Amino acid sequence: MDSPLTAVGLAQAEAVAARLVARRRPPVLPVPVAPPREIVHSPLARTAATADRIAAAMDGDAVPTRADHGFLEIAQGAWEGLTGADIAVRHAETLAAWRRRPWETVAPGGETLATVAERVTPALARLLGGLAEGQAAGTLDRSHVAGYGDAPPDHPWSVLVGHDGVFKVALLTLFGLPIERFWMWSMDLCGISVIEFRAGRPVLRAHNLTDHLAALDLASRGPADAPARPEGAL
Repeated sequence: MDSPLTAVGLAQAEAVAARLVARRRPPVLPVPVAPPREIVHSPLARTAATADRIAAAMDGDAVPTRADHGFLEIAQGAWEGLTGADIAVRHAETLAAWRRRPWETVAPGGETLATVAERVTPALARLLGGLAEGQAAGTLDRSHVAGYGDAPPDHPWSVLVGHDGVFKVALLTLFGLPIERFWMWSMDLCGISVIEFRAGRPVLRAHNLTDHLAALDLASRGPADAPARPEGAL
């Protein structure tokens, strides 16, 4: 559904915008020094608003924004507008199947992952085609070890603002992985991932960076529910 950002979402959008501007602040983001060529986003209100905040934070660099329907979130049919608890009660079997086998399960009236991939693929081609335009052909004949053969600071780059589900499909598409690996990726709202392309070969330089969101997480956490010790997950 085309829901607007909440107050928390607006704060997250401001935080990621500030982080992309301060990309040389330690820990340095593995992106070029120059401003991005464009900010591409899903046309939904929440991603458009996030893209607008990133563009505004670029402080006069006049980075254009562009909506691309190929990056719309996965349509979930009858599930849209319901809470997770409602879905668990009304569509328990389908929900369980979606969590186990999303490549062959779809919400009533929703969109299959295969259909999503069909629109994400040309959208990625448009994004990457814009980056390649006017550039010399890349080469694989250089060091691929980070810190030794990093991309020159004048290489073009773009920002893509999308959604968890469609980002999962986009990453599987870029790395040639089967759709059955859909659940292998985890992404926080307004987390940052960086994909570099070396002579057309995608390289995952960073995934789901969230240091810029730490202050928001601490602000939302009361003294009573602060963890007594570090926690993690496998």
